Amino acid sequence: MTIHACLLRTGKTVVRRLAVLLAAAVILSGCTEQRLFAVKAVAAGVPSLAPFFEEDGSLGTDETKLRPEQPHSGLQQGNTPGLYGGTQKSKVCDVDRLKDFLTDPRNRQKAREWARIVGITPDRIEGYIDGLTPVLLRHDTLVKNHDYKKGKAVAFDSLLEAGIAVLVNDQGLPAVKCSCGNPLQSFDKDPEKISVTFEDGNKKWDGYEKSEVVTIKPAPRPLERIALVDVDDPDRGINRPVGSSGEKDRAFDATKQHAVPRVTGMTFDQASQRLSELGLAATFSDGLPSGDAAVTGSDPGPGTELRFGEAVALSVADDGEEPGTPPKSDTSDGPSTDGPTSDDPTSGGPSTEEPTTDGPTTDGPTSGEPTTDDPDTGGPTSSEPTTDRPTTGEPTSSEPTTAVPTTPTASSAPPTVEPTSTDPTSAGPTSAEPTRSEPTTSEPASSEPGSSSAPAPGEPAVGPA
Repeated sequence: MTIHACLLRTGKTVVRRLAVLLAAAVILSGCTEQRLFAVKAVAAGVPSLAPFFEEDGSLGTDETKLRPEQPHSGLQQGNTPGLYGGTQKSKVCDVDRLKDFLTDPRNRQKAREWARIVGITPDRIEGYIDGLTPVLLRHDTLVKNHDYKKGKAVAFDSLLEAGIAVLVNDQGLPAVKCSCGNPLQSFDKDPEKISVTFEDGNKKWDGYEKSEVVTIKPAPRPLERIALVDVDDPDRGINRPVGSSGEKDRAFDATKQHAVPRVTGMTFDQASQRLSELGLAATFSDGLPSGDAAVTGSDPGPGTELRFGEAVALSVADDGEEPGTPPKSDTSDGPSTDGPTSDDPTSGGPSTEEPTTDGPTTDGPTSGEPTTDDPDTGGPTSSEPTTDRPTTGEPTSSEPTTAVPTTPTASSAPPTVEPTSTDPTSAGPTSAEPTRSEPTTSEPASSEPGSSSAPAPGEPAVGPA
């Protein structure tokens, strides 16, 4: 009887302890799920309390009446056409003045901290700034901002209002807040778990929606041009060479439509770059895919006409999914759309429309288009000797979809090895079977490099923006 009572008491004690542990686990789990990251709102035209340089309008000015545009998605790449805005008004960023401030011996400590955040040495500041491009934010944008307090750069997460002038780097990332010279970095937290505070004169602005803020990721390859939307005339696009301040702008018709190209079988980086060349935005779900993920389709599908800046949703292969198997949205028999490649490959938008009214442009260097590399002239590139292999005519040699996407690699990021590039090796037997060479005729973009060799025609320069 005594033993039974002891066991009963022991059992109750164990149950109580388990209950306490379970309750603690639930509480901790709830706290973790509810943890939010503090983000300070920064309104257009409102001075910072601790800027790197006095915010008196001498370094740059914001566009205070620009309402945020509704983004295609909350996560965008730096080469997205229309991500940023431009204007024909006087300079929004005084790059020369910023360089003067940072190279002034009296600001030596600020320069050290500024360079540390940017990731360069102080003696490289001038060259670094020369490679930045002034733009206006068109969306409320999350960044890591930096104040200057007690001789140190102090990081804080902030939400910059649309209309704020920033300098972006050649990856399309905000690098400097123009009005105060504060260095900026990419937002590195979960945008779904933020708590935005409006204080220190930064009142909630018209058009603010927490669900419509944007986080920007690097472009898949360095940009040569940035395709902007004229904030004063949305039907007018601006191609601005990286490192220029508006004096080399070229205008184009932002209402002109472009056909969605066939992207099935490309890597994600290649597909997003191809869309950017045509002035179309690549969107995706569930986070940014890896650059070498195989694209399985697009929505809308090939041949669909869209205007500048409109979105094309890309789907990528899951683990174990056979690349090159497109969804229904990418199986249309529409016309090949890979042809129009006269647009500058890194501009994210066409540059052949609407000449501007000022004198001839001096934007010569940008005519060197990377699409002149012609990697696909040889069709299936099975250079290794295969004559000793049996000419059994393996069925895999008839898979044209694996060879089609190789042509756009000329205008995409450096990685040129396709995820499906191993399939064409079975084309070796074609030396015995001439009819096996027919897949080369199915490449929709075989004529593409010809059009890409034409540089964007010189257009009259637009006034500084």
